[in-house]
Amino acid sequence: MKSLFAFALACSVLAAAETNKPLVIAEQGSFFVGGETKSSNPPDANPAPPPSDVTINQMYVQYQKPVGGGQHAPVVMVHGCCLSSKTWETTPDGRMGWNEYFVRKSRSVYLADQVSRARSGFDATIINAVKSGAAPPSQLPNVLMASHQTSWTLFRFGPTFNTAFPDEQFPVQAADELYKQMIPDVNALLPMPNPTWKNMAALGVQLHGAVLIGHSESGFFPEEAALIDPTGVKGIVSIEMACTTTMTPQQLAIMAKIPILVMFGDHLGDVQGRFGSIWTTNFDTCRKFVQQVTAAGGDAQLMHLPKLGIKGNSHMLMQDKNNLQLADLILAWIDQHVESKKASRPH
Repeated sequence: MKSLFAFALACSVLAAAETNKPLVIAEQGSFFVGGETKSSNPPDANPAPPPSDVTINQMYVQYQKPVGGGQHAPVVMVHGCCLSSKTWETTPDGRMGWNEYFVRKSRSVYLADQVSRARSGFDATIINAVKSGAAPPSQLPNVLMASHQTSWTLFRFGPTFNTAFPDEQFPVQAADELYKQMIPDVNALLPMPNPTWKNMAALGVQLHGAVLIGHSESGFFPEEAALIDPTGVKGIVSIEMACTTTMTPQQLAIMAKIPILVMFGDHLGDVQGRFGSIWTTNFDTCRKFVQQVTAAGGDAQLMHLPKLGIKGNSHMLMQDKNNLQLADLILAWIDQHVESKKASRPH
């Protein structure tokens, strides 16, 4: 781990010069993954209305491919609760986000909006059914909205609302710009298993193998995608989430074949109120998960940034003031644990 940090630190010395160069892109675009057709008509309507089909559970993906990007595994980035793929773009205070930085580091980047969020849309049929009287109000979904106060403490900008930690890495002066990124979360409308998991797995196959990166609400999504279909999952980066610790031996055997990095920031137990223990609990579940995968013969690592001497990072690692240094840590890990294995495979 120390050698990884030293390598990433050396890369960071070159980051400033790298980011001042023109950005050269070979290709960019967008598409959808998955989706299914269903009728939007009430099931018991009498007389039956004419057919009215809609597409649901599709996942929007936008991408950029750099010149020479084919030499590396592509990277898929999936956002967390109450957010969209904007998470990975320009930071709230106007600095380069991970999307552009990874492209500058010769990685093709695919940004996905979770099913039911942003450009992926959501299935509104039950809402319309309640409005028309075809379903009771009790069937209305919960719409999760993150308030400014919740975001501040849950994301560990400081111990209490509008009070920052002295070493806080999130650009708190730009918190209002982060709040603008927060959008309603209607994941309560989704069936189980979450269609995003299947779509992430399908996207990995479509890309002939990719590194899946999840954060917060989606932090464990890459693992869930691999359990559905591991053939397109070349590596997993899970950032700041709760981990599953009840996998079967068969599931652990799948995890053991995929390099996994779990990353957490600072101040895990330093916020007050109802979120005071959530991050220490999540960290403990992920520590146990990493131990289980390792015991099964896998390549899993838990990277706790303060243990590397990197202090003050929030829940929003990709937007913190040292976000490019953290990106270099992930890129170095991918090179050592994913790319090196790809290079060593027989042709």
